[in-house]
Order: sequence, then C-alpha cells, then structure tokens
Amino acid sequence: MSQALIAALQDPARYPHPTGDIRVIETHISWVVLTGPFAYKIKKPVDFGFLNFTELAARKHFCEEELRLNQRLAPDLYLEVLPIGGTAEAPRLGEDGEPIEYALKMSEFGQDQLLAEVQARGELTDAHIDALARQIGDFHLQTPAVPADHPLSTPEAIVAPMRQNFEQIRPLLTDDADRVQLDALEAWTESSIQRLMPLLQKRCDLGAIRECHGDLHLGNATLINGEVLLFDCIEFNEPFRLIDIASDAAFLAMDLEDRGLRSQARRFVNGWLERTGDYDALGLLNLYKAYRALVRAKVNAFRLHQEQDPVERAVIMRRYRSYANLAESYSAIPLRFFIITEGVSAVGKSHVALRLVESFGAVRLRSDIERKRLAPDDLYSQAATQSTYARLHDLARTALQAGFPVVADATYLRRVQRDEARRIATETGVPFLILACEAPDAVIEQWLAQRHATGADPSDATMDVVRAQQTSREPLDEDELIACKRVQTHLASDIDNLVAVIRQRLGQCQ
Repeated sequence: MSQALIAALQDPARYPHPTGDIRVIETHISWVVLTGPFAYKIKKPVDFGFLNFTELAARKHFCEEELRLNQRLAPDLYLEVLPIGGTAEAPRLGEDGEPIEYALKMSEFGQDQLLAEVQARGELTDAHIDALARQIGDFHLQTPAVPADHPLSTPEAIVAPMRQNFEQIRPLLTDDADRVQLDALEAWTESSIQRLMPLLQKRCDLGAIRECHGDLHLGNATLINGEVLLFDCIEFNEPFRLIDIASDAAFLAMDLEDRGLRSQARRFVNGWLERTGDYDALGLLNLYKAYRALVRAKVNAFRLHQEQDPVERAVIMRRYRSYANLAESYSAIPLRFFIITEGVSAVGKSHVALRLVESFGAVRLRSDIERKRLAPDDLYSQAATQSTYARLHDLARTALQAGFPVVADATYLRRVQRDEARRIATETGVPFLILACEAPDAVIEQWLAQRHATGADPSDATMDVVRAQQTSREPLDEDELIACKRVQTHLASDIDNLVAVIRQRLGQCQ
C-alpha cells in the first residue's frame, strides 16, 4: 500500500491548497512529500529494532510525538498530524472516516537553506554558530529533566551505548590496524568511564539528563527568513533522546569538527557553556564527542557490510576511518594553560580571549556573564566582585582539571585577584600568563558606543567607569611582568603575534 499511496500523493488534485512541483524525499524510515507550501511526512512500516513503525497505531503515535517534540524548537514549522482516508490509490487528506495512514504536516523550506548546505557553500558564519549556541543552550535549560528514579537517569544507562558501539563495530572490521585502533579506543573509553563515574552520577543527581533533541548536527538545522531553526528531534527512541545535555551539545561540536570547522566548534562549545553555566560538563565533553564520532563510524561500518560495489566500499571505509580517527583525537593528552586578561572595561579583552578559544580550544570564562549569573540585582558591590572572581577561579580549576586550557576574561585590576589566579595555575601545574590588554582611549570610546548600540554585550560599563578603573587600578609589579605579555588589542597583527607566541611556547602545531 505504501508505494501506491506515495505515488497517489504526487497528484496535485489530492491537496486542498495550491502546489508547486511535487517531489519526494525518501529515507530509510520515512517519505517526505514536498508540495511547495507544505511538506507531508509519512512513516514507513518498518522495524529496525531501535524503532518499530509496523503498526498503524504506532505510526500515528510517533507522528504525534514528532509534532510535540519539534514544536519546542520549531513551532511554526511543525503544524499538525493529519489522518489520511480513502484508499491508497485515492487518498484523502484530513478524512474523518477510518484512516489508512497518518501524515505529519509541516511548512516547507528550501533544502538549500539547510546549514549543511550553507556550510558546503562556504557560507556558514560565526553569527550562525552563535545563534546555535544560544538556541541550544536555552533549550537545554528549559527542557524537562528526567526524574532521578527513571531507568535512563543512571551512569550505567549513559555508558551502555558507548560500550555497545564496540560490540557492534568489531565483527564488521577485517583490517588488523582498524581492530587495533578500536581496541585502544575501547580501553580509553573504559578507563575514562571508571575515572568519570562520580561525575556521571552527579549529572544524574543534578538533573542534567533531560528530554533533549538527540540528533543535533548541521543537517538538522536550517535558515528560515535568515534565522537559524533546529528541527527533526528524535521521537522514535527514548534512550536516544533522554540524555545528558552535554552529550546533546557534543554531537554538534563533533559534527563541526568532522567538517573541518574546529575553530567554530570551539566557539560553539564556549557559547553553549556561557549560556548554560554548565562547566561541569567539560569533564565529559571529549568522552561524549568520541562516543558520537563512533556512532557515525558504526553507521558506516554497517553500510560497508551491506555494500558490494568496490568503489563505494572504498568511499565508505574512508568515512569509517575518518570518524574513528576523530574519536581517537579526543583521547589525546591535552596541552593546558591558564591565561588571564588584565585591562579596563571595553579595551578588547573579550575579543582577544575569543581568539584563544578558536586557536587553542581554550575555555573562556567571562566575569560579565558570571557576575550576572551570581547576583543579577547586586552587580558591582565589593561582595559581588569578590564572589565573581571566586566563581571564575572555581570554574578555571574545573576546566583545567578536565584537561582544557583556560582564559579568564576579566579586568584583574587588583593584585590580590591576579595572585589568586596564579595560585590556581600553580596548583594545577599549568603555565600562567597575564595578557595586559591596551588600546587608545578613542578606540575604547568607539567600542563602547558600538556595544551600547547593539545591546549584545553583557558588559554595562561606561566611559566614566573606564576612567575610574584607570585611576584606581593596581599596576603590575616586577614579578608579575615576568609572566606578562602586552597586547595592543586594536591591532590585528598584535593579536596574531600573540597567538604565534603562545603556540611556540606550548610546542603546539595546529
């Protein structure tokens, strides 16, 4: 019946609205009939183990679930579930009689606006990445937490699919080198699981297991009227959706890195962290990214097992190894540092810090954001300032212990603040650097005006505040100057030189 129904639905007369050229997109689990103004998604009557659409009642249920879940992020895209009456050869949409099938009705959008296509054309911008970080971060803060007594809210449930990857991939490999690599990845995964078990339990206890999207990648994000929109949540399998929010975010980070967009992946992760404040997630991020990469590798291994054409097999094998190598990269021993900025407000500290995020994978900790997270009604009292720096240093310790370099984006105009940061670096055994950020007053005034015009920056500083800071700041002492690098933040060449100097000192080659 299904093929006859899809053929019949390519007749414009079947629709109560004007249509354009009708096309059909087919996946392994559904058909999507594109009519011009609307798209109609019909689930295939298939059973793959992880989903079962063989019964009409199940297809109706999962259409309704897909509508419910996706309206959280794309309410104007997902419209309604429609019964289809009549016969397969003469279907009637919205028929009140006995349904023969169900369709999920959606607003249609251009496939060339998918972010995967935008990226393939070289048009994916930092603004798109920032929008993804904001939307996903806000979504993760709002989506319901899984109850603590739920069977999926346990460390064992979190790591079970990680272990399953190795069980399912190993029988499909024929090359000894691939098997050796998989064995090493499995050993690293197991040792990471054992080391991180207390953190996994903490994630469950504190409600980090939530009803997430489950399939966050550029192919499931699009532009509608120039705005980024996420769609196609996983509706058919709860264990794929009721997951740690950090695992959900890690999927997109991994997808960006797989596409060679390492700097933008780092930008996304930092934006997500700043939005959610979930810095505890850093300890699990590489494990989750490796897991997500191995899921993609596994899918290619399955395809390889089914494909007979030697040319296509070679292409699939390259994709498997690309994902396996990406997973392996997350097991590398990290190179860490702790850098603090020093300078008045609006001098360009955040811009310099973001360059370090994109160049080295550093975690940027911003005093303006953490101050408002801690005390939104008492921002600039002495107590609020002390609490803010204490928070920055606690987060720095967390990120450094999780294996990430850190840059603390704050004024650090007091010696006691800088000494505390240095103590964190000493405790964690990492290099410490003070970036003395400088720019002419005229440039600072211009940047302040731009900030206030856009309203996008978390800082509330004015030129009066800047002048007061310039008067009251405590200059760097001789012993601090040894660990100091001065940066003219308005000069791109100076920032480029800073990145080169840090890379040389760390012995990195990225």
